[in-house]
Amino acid sequence: MHRLQIVFAAFLILAAGSVIPASSQRGGGDAPAARPAPRHPDGRPNLGPLPGETGLWVGNGGRLAVNPNNYEYRRTLNAPIHIDDVPLKPWARAIVDERHVTFLSYEPHARCKPSGGPREFVTPYGLEIVDLPELERIYIFDIGGPHTYRIVYMDGRSHPENPTPSYYGHSIGRWDGDTLIVDTVGFNERFWMNRDGLPHTDRMRLIERITRTDFDTLQYDVTIDDPGAYDAPWESGFSIQWTPDREIFEYICQDNNTFPSNIINAYGEAETPSRVVP
Repeated sequence: MHRLQIVFAAFLILAAGSVIPASSQRGGGDAPAARPAPRHPDGRPNLGPLPGETGLWVGNGGRLAVNPNNYEYRRTLNAPIHIDDVPLKPWARAIVDERHVTFLSYEPHARCKPSGGPREFVTPYGLEIVDLPELERIYIFDIGGPHTYRIVYMDGRSHPENPTPSYYGHSIGRWDGDTLIVDTVGFNERFWMNRDGLPHTDRMRLIERITRTDFDTLQYDVTIDDPGAYDAPWESGFSIQWTPDREIFEYICQDNNTFPSNIINAYGEAETPSRVVP
């Protein structure tokens, strides 16, 4: 076992030993009823904090597929689909396995690259969703990683005929009842779209469904349609939790980013520019 994996396993053991059952913390009894999702005065769902309050959405896992070959296998167990049922093309399935053999050590996100799609919703330190109806736009701000933001256009426009490939793609959104539906095309291939290490191509189209099911829970569901990497469209999703009394803070990923050197040193390999920069 590599040194980094040993340290990671020890951390999980210590964390598990410190967990106190929720019923013990409350002294037993049923959990309190979940608060309903907040709304704006016009009745539209509020995906952010209440006026005068602060808070962020923080991902708790966010894995799309149960994968026994995942280096964090137990964290994948709540995913709604098994990796064997994901319609990966043979080359794409081989890449997934290789990425986990190397402990996701070459994920671009850890090298300060933006991550589109599902990966954005499990950015370290959380994210904030800002709805500006007067501009007919919704902004999704990441904190960790590259500290960037994504725009969802809500003005009824269509996708451009030939969008310039980018990390977040071109997103257009609409409300379907209490669910925000976001249609995105125009991705580049310079990021990993999720923590599972699943690949994509520049042909990928995502249909994301974002619903605040109660005050503390945001449900993220996605349909992945990428004929370059998959034989058919497929669906998955996860939930993330509201963390009150937190705000976006300055985060400079490029400042003292020791991840590339630490993880490559743990593998006893020489660090070269071709391996560090995807």
